Amino acid sequence: MTRTQIAIIGAGPSGLLLSQLLHRSGVDSVVLEQRSRDYVEARIRAGLLEQGTVELLDEAGVGERLHREGLVHDGVELAFAGRVERIELKGLTGSAMTVYGQTEITKDLGDAHAASGRRILYDAHEVALSGCDGSRPSVRFRHQGVVDELECDFVAGCDGFHGVSRPSVPTRAIKTYERVYPFGWLGVLADTPPVSQELIYANHARGFALCSMRSRTRSRYYIQCRPSDRVEDWSDGRFWDELRSRLPDIYANRMVTGPSIQKSIAPLRSFVAEPLRFGRLFLVGDAAHIVPPTGAKGLNLAAADARLLHQAVIEHYRNGSDRLLEEYSERALARVWKATRFSWWFTTLMHKFSEDSFAHKLQLAELDYLCGSRAASTSFAENYVGLRFN
Repeated sequence: MTRTQIAIIGAGPSGLLLSQLLHRSGVDSVVLEQRSRDYVEARIRAGLLEQGTVELLDEAGVGERLHREGLVHDGVELAFAGRVERIELKGLTGSAMTVYGQTEITKDLGDAHAASGRRILYDAHEVALSGCDGSRPSVRFRHQGVVDELECDFVAGCDGFHGVSRPSVPTRAIKTYERVYPFGWLGVLADTPPVSQELIYANHARGFALCSMRSRTRSRYYIQCRPSDRVEDWSDGRFWDELRSRLPDIYANRMVTGPSIQKSIAPLRSFVAEPLRFGRLFLVGDAAHIVPPTGAKGLNLAAADARLLHQAVIEHYRNGSDRLLEEYSERALARVWKATRFSWWFTTLMHKFSEDSFAHKLQLAELDYLCGSRAASTSFAENYVGLRFN
């Protein structure tokens, strides 16, 4: 039996960030991760950070490489009806976005853990939670062939949509809300220079497209595809041709193509579980909520959850108050639902849902209004860069 203050399930960005914040505040934690460190750090995920997330990574002491290598974006481009319109994010809100891959964040946090001498228990299997509805929760697991048990004060479930934390909650105590979208995103990573210095979201009659990047020499591109499509159906040549067909000529003609170094298809869904607290178990990030990647809210919401839970835990240990622990779910969900609304709206605006030409005309009219109205552009920019922390 091992003793710690906080047991953290999952060594993704939210789990590692929470552990790092707690460590810097003098609170002990142990992180359990089902996969190996190499596997976790190789996962290709989000890479667009809100200013609040950047500031939180600075607070955690892992922002040095981010500021050196991250790409700061003051605006974003919307392409539709053969036009390209720029939304001035910083000019309208005072905030910008930073491109820095989730893979790099995970590496930075992992290195910080190693430098402090703390261990993350990778390859921890058969994880089972118990006693979360009482005063002495524990986590049982198998690590390196040995069954062990971790006794703790609180459990943070940071283990994603398919993890064990949310299913550990009795079904009568949790309610879920879900919207599954009738398409997926086919994503390609390539060592080619980005076609634009800023992100381009494209609404096209053939379907949605997104031009993004991970660095000045590495591009990340997406196109809307059928959920039944397989990666094997899409050769590199077919992907590049389809992407170019959905972009305005100014970008299609200057795009540099090359062999893909990673290719995947991701389904899209909106999902929220309520509440986020069950006794001494707290759900964080994708374990509690999923948003479609349109607008890049997933990683930023996970970081916001970690911030709130860190504050609540510190208040508990320093002041003996459980007020913020009791308010965690309500405060987190207020932000989650606003981000879910924005992600749903932006997804609905930019994607092709059917062959209905009337619906497409409405999308174009709304995009024209969005780009032509300062009030509408400001509302978009405020949501895109991230609402203020409560």
